[in-house]
Amino acid sequence: MKKLALVTALAAVAVGTWWFLGKDRDATVAPYRFVTIERGDLESTVAATGTLGAVKTVQVGTQVSGQIQEIFVDFNDRVRKGQLIARIDPTLLQQNVRDAEARLERARAEVGQRQSDYDRNLKLYESQAITESEFSTVKYNLAVAEADMKSTEISLERAKQNLAYTNIYSPISGVVVERNVDVGQTVAASLAAPQLFLIAEDLARMEILASVDESDIGRITEGQTARFTVQAYTDDVFTGTVRQVRLQSTMQENVVNYTVVINVTNDDGRLRPGMTATVDFLVETARDVLMVSNAALRFRPTDRMIAALRERRQQNRENMPDSIRQRIAERRGTPDGTRGTNGPPGGGDFGGFGGFAGASDATMLWYLDETGEPVATRVRSGISDGRMTEISGRRIEEGMDVISGVNQSGESGSPNPFQNNQPRRRPGGF
Repeated sequence: MKKLALVTALAAVAVGTWWFLGKDRDATVAPYRFVTIERGDLESTVAATGTLGAVKTVQVGTQVSGQIQEIFVDFNDRVRKGQLIARIDPTLLQQNVRDAEARLERARAEVGQRQSDYDRNLKLYESQAITESEFSTVKYNLAVAEADMKSTEISLERAKQNLAYTNIYSPISGVVVERNVDVGQTVAASLAAPQLFLIAEDLARMEILASVDESDIGRITEGQTARFTVQAYTDDVFTGTVRQVRLQSTMQENVVNYTVVINVTNDDGRLRPGMTATVDFLVETARDVLMVSNAALRFRPTDRMIAALRERRQQNRENMPDSIRQRIAERRGTPDGTRGTNGPPGGGDFGGFGGFAGASDATMLWYLDETGEPVATRVRSGISDGRMTEISGRRIEEGMDVISGVNQSGESGSPNPFQNNQPRRRPGGF
C-alpha cells in the first residue's frame, strides 16, 4: 500500500509539472510594454533638503565668571522678557564691591587733606610767604587726589555692575530650547561669554534653511509656495512660503548650493527646531491635462518597427490620388512627397506630426493601430513631475495605451511580432 501511494504521488507531480511547463510554452509573450495616457493634475517641483529652526533665537551668556548658584528654568520652559533665569554665586563680586567702597573712602579722605593744604597755602601764596613753585606743587597734589577719587568711583560702579551681572535675565520672551549648565558648574567669561541658555522667541513661526543646487536656484523666487515633510510625521505634508533667496553660495562636494529661507507656521507646535525637512518648491502647475509616463517619451523604436512603418507609409502614398500626392510634394518641397531623413532620433522620416515640427518640446509616442501594428504620432510635452509628463496632440486621448518598451523575448518568438499582439485602444488610424 505504501509503495502504491508513493507511485501515485510521483505520478501526480509529473503530470502537474508537464501541464505547467506546457502551459508556459504555449503562452505568447506580448512583444511590447504599455502605459496608459491619463488625465489629471501635474506639478513641476524642485527638490531640496533643509533644517527647521526658530525665526529668532538668542544665546544667553554671562559677562562674569563664577559658580552657578541657582537655575530657575529648564528645557521647554516659557519665559518672559526680564525674567530671572539663573544666578551666579556673588560672594567674590560682593567683596570686590566692598573693597571698591573702601578705596573710595580713602580717596575722598585724601582729597579732603589735599584741599585743606591747598586752602592754607593759597593764603600764604597771596601774602607772598611761599613761592609760586611751592604753591604749584600743592595745587598739583590736589588735582591728582581728585582724579584718583574719580577713578575709584568708576571702579566702584564697575564692581556693582559686575555684581548685578550675577543675576541672569531673559533678554526676550520665548521658549528655552537649550540649557547648557547645571547648579555647581563654574563658568569662565575670560575671552568669550559662555552660552548658558538658548531661547527661541516664538516657535509658532519657524523657518527652514534649505540648500538648493545652482542648477535649480534660477527657478526659485520669493513668495513661492513650498511643501515639505519631516520624518516625525511621514503622512503629513506641511506648507511654507519662500521668504529669501540668499546670494551667498556654499560649496559641498564640488557642488555649488544656495540657501533658501522658507517661512513656516507652527500653530499646533508639532514642528521642532532641528528637524530635517524634505522640501518641494512648487514651480509650475497644470490642471486637468493629459499626461503619460516618462518611459513612453523615452522609448526608441526598433529597426523593425521603423522599417515596417516606412513600408506602410510608402504604400499609403502609392494609394493616394495623384492630385493629393502632388499637393503634399509641393508643400514638402520633395519630388515624391517624402520628408527625407530630418526626423527625430531613431524615427527616420517621421518628423512633422501634429503640426509643430521642429519645436524643442516635440516628441514621439508609439501605439498600435486597429490591426495591431505600431504607428507613431508626434506630441508636445509640457511640465513634468519626474514620473509623468504633460502631453498634447491631435491623435491622443485619455485611456489610450502607448508603447513604453519592447520585450525582446516576445520579438524572438515570431518573425513578425506585430501579429502576435492584440490591438490596444487608440483614437484612430495613423
